[in-house]
Amino acid sequence: MKQYKVGVVGATGMVGQRFVSLLEGHPWFQLTAVAASPRSAGKTYEEAVGSRWAMPGPMPQEAKGLVVLDASHVEEVASQVDFVFCAVDMDKASTKALEEAYAKAECPVVSNNSANRAVPDVPMVVPEINAQHLAVIPFQRKRLGTKRGFIAVKSNCSLQSYVPALHPLMEPFGVTECLVCTYQAISGAGKTFATWPEMSDNVIPFISGEEEKSEQEPLKLWGQVENGVIVPARHPSITAQCLRVACSDGHMAAVFVRFARKPTAQQIKEQWAAFSGPAQQLGLPSAPKQFLHYFEQPDRPQTKLDRDTEHGMAVCIGRLRPDTQYDYKFVCLSHNTLRGAAGGGVLLAELLAAKGYFD
Repeated sequence: MKQYKVGVVGATGMVGQRFVSLLEGHPWFQLTAVAASPRSAGKTYEEAVGSRWAMPGPMPQEAKGLVVLDASHVEEVASQVDFVFCAVDMDKASTKALEEAYAKAECPVVSNNSANRAVPDVPMVVPEINAQHLAVIPFQRKRLGTKRGFIAVKSNCSLQSYVPALHPLMEPFGVTECLVCTYQAISGAGKTFATWPEMSDNVIPFISGEEEKSEQEPLKLWGQVENGVIVPARHPSITAQCLRVACSDGHMAAVFVRFARKPTAQQIKEQWAAFSGPAQQLGLPSAPKQFLHYFEQPDRPQTKLDRDTEHGMAVCIGRLRPDTQYDYKFVCLSHNTLRGAAGGGVLLAELLAAKGYFD
């Protein structure tokens, strides 16, 4: 595989740090530029982040001495890289404008942000689920007036726990209704317990915008490409409730599901065990070998024990059992800053590279 020069825009924040960390030693991608706000510009990456480094391992040596660029100086950043990861902490309108500016500068953008997720010709891709949506990129390029530049996004972090578990059940059994309650770690808000002490011994039953994303974004993932845009699916019906809980990393979901053709529990487990997608078939470097892991123990998966399964890129499932109102219920777990954020972004970039979209 060709080597690509990569930039991280929004590199000093928590997800940006995770991108920087994941790019260390990557076989296809070489970190060559980091960009952030004007207050960080001109400092080395080590100076700009300082004591705010929140990753479990040390800051990569290759990143420490990079001089932070001003993220708004689009041409300067774009001239140094083949594509960028975007993880800025800005309002939606500003983020959308910035990502479009990079794309129009002929610099592809792989975004962790929500600003462009609802745009009909912007693919929002989980590589195992809807890689076929990359087919809208030529239509997006036509709209933007670009030859190389485009925007591709990953979905909301909380979806990564339960949508992969529902997906293999859709076609054979017809998922009709789903109720999901998510219990989301504080790193999803870009926080640690040191920076958010009021979350210790606490649950907050509100995360702004999260329930709407949890109900609507899966329908785009399950949609179809028609006439150069992604038309969202109309089913299943999803209702969600999202809570912030006192965990550092890892989003848990309690899922209740109803089917048109009710399967046995064994059939559901067989679908999960057999499921793989293009990420596995192409052997992408960040892809988990087994995407979905089912635990037979009644008290698993647990956030602390299981969030790092397959380097945090797998989805863990447990407690499948009949329900008195729905057909079945189960729980799911994913690592929100790995599979759910930067890791999912790197995996999407690997898919784009393997399919030739950066060439």
